Amino acid sequence: MEQQKEKREESEQEKWVYDGSVDSKGRVPLRSSTGVWIASLFVLAIEFSERVSYFGIAANLISYLTKVMNEDLKTAAKNVNYWAGTTTLMPLIGGFLADAYTGRFPMVLFSSLVYLMGLCLLTMSQYIPSLKPCNTKTCLQPRKLHEVAFFLALYCISLGTGGFKPCLESFGADQFDEDNVEERKKKLSFFNWWNFALCFALLLGATVIVYVQDVCGWGAASLILTILMALCIIAFYVGKSFYRYRRPEGNTLKPILQVLTAAIRKRKLSCPSNPALLYEVPMSDTTGRLLCNTKNLRFLDKAAIIEDKHVGEKHSPWRLATVTRVEETKLILNIIPIWLTSLSTGICVAQASTLFVKQAAAMNLKLSNRFTIPPASIASAAAIGTLIFIPIYDMIIVPIMRKLTGSERGISILRRISIGYTFSVIVMIVSALVEAKRLKMHEQEILRRGETEEKLMSVFWLVPQYLILGFGDSFSLVGLQEYFYDQVPDSMRSVGMALYLSVIGVGSFLSSFLIYIVDHVTEKNGKSWIGKDINSSRLDRFYWMLAVINGLNLCAYLYLAKRYAYKSVKRTGNEIDGCNRDGVEMMMMA
Repeated sequence: MEQQKEKREESEQEKWVYDGSVDSKGRVPLRSSTGVWIASLFVLAIEFSERVSYFGIAANLISYLTKVMNEDLKTAAKNVNYWAGTTTLMPLIGGFLADAYTGRFPMVLFSSLVYLMGLCLLTMSQYIPSLKPCNTKTCLQPRKLHEVAFFLALYCISLGTGGFKPCLESFGADQFDEDNVEERKKKLSFFNWWNFALCFALLLGATVIVYVQDVCGWGAASLILTILMALCIIAFYVGKSFYRYRRPEGNTLKPILQVLTAAIRKRKLSCPSNPALLYEVPMSDTTGRLLCNTKNLRFLDKAAIIEDKHVGEKHSPWRLATVTRVEETKLILNIIPIWLTSLSTGICVAQASTLFVKQAAAMNLKLSNRFTIPPASIASAAAIGTLIFIPIYDMIIVPIMRKLTGSERGISILRRISIGYTFSVIVMIVSALVEAKRLKMHEQEILRRGETEEKLMSVFWLVPQYLILGFGDSFSLVGLQEYFYDQVPDSMRSVGMALYLSVIGVGSFLSSFLIYIVDHVTEKNGKSWIGKDINSSRLDRFYWMLAVINGLNLCAYLYLAKRYAYKSVKRTGNEIDGCNRDGVEMMMMA
């Protein structure tokens, strides 16, 4: 009888989702009718539409600023950098507000409406006569009102991205219960298919949307993007009954400060050898997940020591913290060195939309006598590489690795990232070799014919480096997304995704800084590596330098990864208690 009773209880447990989430009516979610792939499809759809819009605008923005608004190259590049920088840093604010106060779904919905408002204004700036750049086909001096409307539209899009990007991916991942084995496996696939949708959006944005902008005009392209975004926002709202929601937990930085303060106050105490003596609330008294004690950063464990003189008293969180709060603080501190080593990947990604495009512009872009490939469209090869590799990884490599390693992930998060970092080194080496060959062919042509505008080397020589970049992104960028979602406190997952996005943004700024430093230093020796045009530059040397930087960064990363302590969660039900497995899961880099 007791066994039957236990089976009924387990069956009841499986029927509902007890991970701290609620359904659209604030109740415990029913597993069969909420979350997983049903809900995630709505999330993937709106992400796809937003990324098509973003990549369609970003890929061709510098051309619009120089050709339509008559900005010089320096001013146009500065405006593009300001916009891109704002767009990548705003998520830090949006993610914090969502985790602390608004919740993810309301923030996504509000931000998507702001984004749509930006797209509507961008469309109006192309069609309303008083907002158009001018009344003639070629503008010599665009209207000031058009400049105001155009840039206001761009920064509305940036503002919308600030709340949209960090919350949507974490909201999509929230649809999977980590305490359920089957849903946990599906969640690992979610990040792969998220990037598949993202790369497909990049492919469409960099080809179809750019083509419409060049042939039919920015008005037609903006109208298409506006309609697509509006339809996907409606679909996203319609799916609200299928979602699982997380309630905001207040200021997420305050508990970290409380742990640090409590640990400093008790700095003279000794940590007990038995972690069970540290303070923790019972699992029955909390709706969230509890974390197990780990062996790193033991100083912070002092915050959870119960002082004899305060036994039985009501505890102040500034004097006594739970083990879970202590471990969450450790997670944040552990993230910092991993984030720093990830910046080199951001630098590599930045080359794909800057110097690689300049290489393409200096090569033979003709497919036939009638059709020429836009230089920016060659970046779609990286998206193709990712689109090819992600299904192979998710459907073939992961199942094989699960059987070999016995791990649900197949390949651990940090190992996956390290493979991507290795690809970053290879990309820079291949780029250097291709650029050296292009320069050699150009010099030989000058010796044979004198100064010439003819471009002998086919742009398809760049395809290998873009494909390798795409393969590497399937490991590094997808792994980093998974890492910054999984290894932050549960209450800070939107902030975690914002930290991932900041890798790309800060990497772009570092790339610009490196170009400035290299130009300044090499110019003193007579010939700058970054000249006025690509044929007078030595980008091959710059790429070799980046290969060395990435190689050294990989070594530093491997050193950190071997000593990294993963988040260890107390499991419920029939699952193995996370505290009984290892307490600390160490990254074994064989």
